[in-house]
Amino acid sequence: MSVSELKERHAVATETVNNLRDRLRQRRLQLLDTDVARYSSAQGRTPVSFGATDLVCCRTLQGHTGKVYSLDWTPERNRIVSASQDGRLIVWNALTSQKTHAIKLPCAWVMTCAFSPNGQSVACGGLDSVCSIFSLSSTADKDGTVPVSRMLSGHRGYVSCCQYVPNEDAHLITSSGDQTCILWDVTTGLKTSVFGGEFQSGHTADVLSVSISGSNPNWFISGSCDSTARLWDTRAASRAVRTFHGHEGDVNTVKFFPDGYRFGTGSDDGTCRLYDIRTGHQLQVYQPHGDGENTPVTSIAFSVSGRLLFAGYASNNTCYVWDTLLGEVVLDLGLVQDSHKNRISCLGLSADGSALCTGSWDSNLKIWAFGGHRRVI
Repeated sequence: MSVSELKERHAVATETVNNLRDRLRQRRLQLLDTDVARYSSAQGRTPVSFGATDLVCCRTLQGHTGKVYSLDWTPERNRIVSASQDGRLIVWNALTSQKTHAIKLPCAWVMTCAFSPNGQSVACGGLDSVCSIFSLSSTADKDGTVPVSRMLSGHRGYVSCCQYVPNEDAHLITSSGDQTCILWDVTTGLKTSVFGGEFQSGHTADVLSVSISGSNPNWFISGSCDSTARLWDTRAASRAVRTFHGHEGDVNTVKFFPDGYRFGTGSDDGTCRLYDIRTGHQLQVYQPHGDGENTPVTSIAFSVSGRLLFAGYASNNTCYVWDTLLGEVVLDLGLVQDSHKNRISCLGLSADGSALCTGSWDSNLKIWAFGGHRRVI
């Protein structure tokens, strides 16, 4: 068979696949007779209201000299770790704004960081394709370098995200540009399971984000450049439990809903979406109103009740607070006093939901607290 014939057959197959994809999309839309917002409106629900002092910036954490790419809270809510383009991890006391550790990384191109459940170690990964573990009890040398206590090597592409399994300091999950996720035994440094790769039910492009269920640590969600999110069970790595469609761009971020049975996504197509893992259905689309191009979503987080969805966007300093029931924006942190001066690249809520931390390309982190009459939602 000649090259021209192969190209012709490939073009025909590509057209067929695209037609099938369009038909599936239209069929899904026909089957979705309603969504959460329309149902809630029909029940007479009203949006959450925010006053001028209901969410305020109470601290600015300054110390990085490059763009902040990732952050994570400790379970006890008083410390934050951040990773930056400056090649350092900084551990902050969220109550005093003081730096407790500044760790110089062996590879400056860091993309993700995470605290261990006991708060005694931090993990990070990036373009070196390695997830590095640092013990915060280790003694730094005269240059401030903390030795790596464990290096998890096995990915064949950059490490895009890492997250410890809840209440298990010995296990964490990483996602990578090699289209796989890996469950690691931190104690031995060995792979426990690989998700994707040679398995047909795995992702077909870079995996960008993972989120582990707090109610069932055996479940985790992955988001990928193939425009899908997938549910995995760590007890059966051979295939994804379910694949979730709907996005029309890279799925940059995923986050489990507080009840553990739903999850949210944020994508390059400018939307956030809410899915139910039991039915596989899309429950709601959160899309800003505007005439311009879709602005990619960089990071999301839910409030402890799930009523609010915080979403950072790759546009200036935009961070919308969505009412998840009504599908409406109730606040834009970019318009609040003392907001960031550049795009918000990462965000996360403290374990008790009393504070939100945002990280930005302006090299700063900010801690936002509920004030006024508003408490934890």
